[in-house]
Amino acid sequence: MPPREESEESERPLLSRAHDSEEDILDETAYDSSEKVVIVGIEDGDGGDWSRAPPFSWKKLWLFTGPGFLMSIAFLDPGNLEGDLQAGAIAGYSLLWLLLWATAMGLLVQLLAARLGVATGRHLAELCRDEYPKWARMVLWVMAELALIGADIQEVIGSAIAIKILSNGVLPLWSGVIITAFDCFIFLFLENYGVRKLEAVFAVLIATMAISFAWMFGEAKPSGVELLLGILIPKLSSKTIKQAVGVVGCIIMPHNVFLHSALVQSREIDHSKKGRVQEALNYYSIESTVALILSFIINLFVTTVFAKGFYGTEQANNIGLVNAGQYLQEKYGGGFFPILYIWGIGLLAAGQSSTITGTYAGQFIMGGFLNLRLKKWIRALITRSCAIVPTMIVALVFDTSEDTLDVMNEWLNVLQSIQIPFALIPLLCLVSKEQIMGTFKIGPVLKVVAWLVAAW
Repeated sequence: MPPREESEESERPLLSRAHDSEEDILDETAYDSSEKVVIVGIEDGDGGDWSRAPPFSWKKLWLFTGPGFLMSIAFLDPGNLEGDLQAGAIAGYSLLWLLLWATAMGLLVQLLAARLGVATGRHLAELCRDEYPKWARMVLWVMAELALIGADIQEVIGSAIAIKILSNGVLPLWSGVIITAFDCFIFLFLENYGVRKLEAVFAVLIATMAISFAWMFGEAKPSGVELLLGILIPKLSSKTIKQAVGVVGCIIMPHNVFLHSALVQSREIDHSKKGRVQEALNYYSIESTVALILSFIINLFVTTVFAKGFYGTEQANNIGLVNAGQYLQEKYGGGFFPILYIWGIGLLAAGQSSTITGTYAGQFIMGGFLNLRLKKWIRALITRSCAIVPTMIVALVFDTSEDTLDVMNEWLNVLQSIQIPFALIPLLCLVSKEQIMGTFKIGPVLKVVAWLVAAW
């Protein structure tokens, strides 16, 4: 679905017309200028050559670090953990190669989203609103919201399951959903202290997941040889097709494309200087790559733990997010710290972090497509309500039916893979268009690779 062709004015690069009129100032933006992180370096000044990026600086890399790690949360949400554990239990180590390549494809997509946001100063939802006719942008908005709701159901349910585990079953699933629903207020509270404080909280949550699942990996002691063979040798059977589709669907998430194109605008960049834009793209590429390598390792931990413990067993087809902790406890025992609670802590960190980023993404999607100029707490409430109402229904209906809840989670991963084109196609069309991207449009080789990823 290529962007519509409009007048000569609309064909001008967005960089040159983003600040042309007072009307633009009234448009919904990802961040106000007062909220952005100012990038300061020793070579700043008026006398430099800004046609190319300045030399690498560790200080600047640190200042740009943050958006990529927030983006990586979507690669670690409860839906991913569900896909990981079912892939490991049912397919063993055989889908690790797919996890690797899905993460690599996810990285390419996220780098393109970041490129779009940095080069234009606008995020994907805003650009879709401006570049597509009304019927097309409404279809894209509805599909983005459906994908977000599907992901949010998994995230909230995952948090609720973790709360149930850590409370020894005292708190039922529906009460965990209510507790998790209030995370939007935590998000609003953290936002008041600045972008960097919010990013620090997510760093702690990612570290919690890494430590928890690395501990489980150490307890399970999976086979190193089988792990390497699973990564290096592609293997797929008719019995594992659904798990394979789920792995791709839960790694490449449509709402995350919209999110990352907005997150990169949290840094103050002088768009009048080509070198400054290229510098930002370079640093965002580095930090996004590091973040997704870490996410791949965490997903690898989960998949291999369940492959070692349950592949080829009678429990393999019955294991899911709801009962995974109990199965782990029965398989690996108590130890120094019961593995059930290690799993619960990791799952809670995954659920809480992903629900907050889901609220973040929902604000950008709704605000961008509809150009809503609302206070942040109102947008957060609207976004959260869209997901909490169906999630509460799911929690009440499936609270006593663990098997049905796990099947639903599995199919929600498949739903994500179906929704991918509605985010990828607009993204690829926009980053390929010189009138939008200027000199930062993608070249023919990258364009071919990106379309092959979309088609795959």
